Amino acid sequence: MSESSNRIDAAFARLAAAGKKGLLPYVTAGLPDLHTTERVLEALADTGVTAVELGFPYSDSIADGPIIQSSFTRVLDTGIRVKDILEMVKQFRRRRELPLLAMLSYSIVYRIGLQRFLRMAADGGIDGLIVPDLSLEEAPQVAARIAEAGLRLPMLVSPASSLDRKKRLAELSTGFVYYMSVTGITGERDKLPPELVANVRELRMSSGRPVVVGFGISKAEQVRLVCSEADGVIIGSALVRRMMEAQDSGAGTDGIAQTAAMAAREWMGGLPEPK
Repeated sequence: MSESSNRIDAAFARLAAAGKKGLLPYVTAGLPDLHTTERVLEALADTGVTAVELGFPYSDSIADGPIIQSSFTRVLDTGIRVKDILEMVKQFRRRRELPLLAMLSYSIVYRIGLQRFLRMAADGGIDGLIVPDLSLEEAPQVAARIAEAGLRLPMLVSPASSLDRKKRLAELSTGFVYYMSVTGITGERDKLPPELVANVRELRMSSGRPVVVGFGISKAEQVRLVCSEADGVIIGSALVRRMMEAQDSGAGTDGIAQTAAMAAREWMGGLPEPK
């Protein structure tokens, strides 16, 4: 994939041109199996979401709350492997152009080898990586290799970070900047910090990059609030919870995919009208 053809860049350029904001749902790869994940991705693509974060299950949680941790446990018990996930992505790519970001621990990348993993990811059809445990000290070297592979690397910016650290993280970010609405772990929250919108506005102005907000968002009214300033919103735990509830109630592949699509449409209803 060439630098100019990255699907993430193209998606945000389209949003900006249309004066729109985006929804980027998070899906645990392999929940409950990879065939279902592929159908979920297709269903989400049909709703018009901007991109999808594809979570690679990992045994040692980083910033994942109890819902996503539970989904990881379910999937890891099936013996899933990284190459299986990427093979599913490759099959999906034969039919769809929906941008996909792999969200995973750097331990997975390190174990496989950075260059080898990047080749596998790019060949499979991944467009970018979100690596929550990538240290700021290692990030410049890793970011350079990721850019050479034609992929994007949104860095996570915490509201607790110093201004200097926020600036450095934003400068390293490609595709967009991932702003955490709250410090701590992922999970649904009834209320978001009152200073959130102002913080996002400041980050957008100082970075000159699209800013997407994640952590704690689960309702259409929260989407509307966040996207009054942010370029997009990420919803993970609330979607994964609904998918697991559908699975537990006996829903099959199509039922789980329909559940994901219905949730995405609900949250997209909270996106502000084009400016």
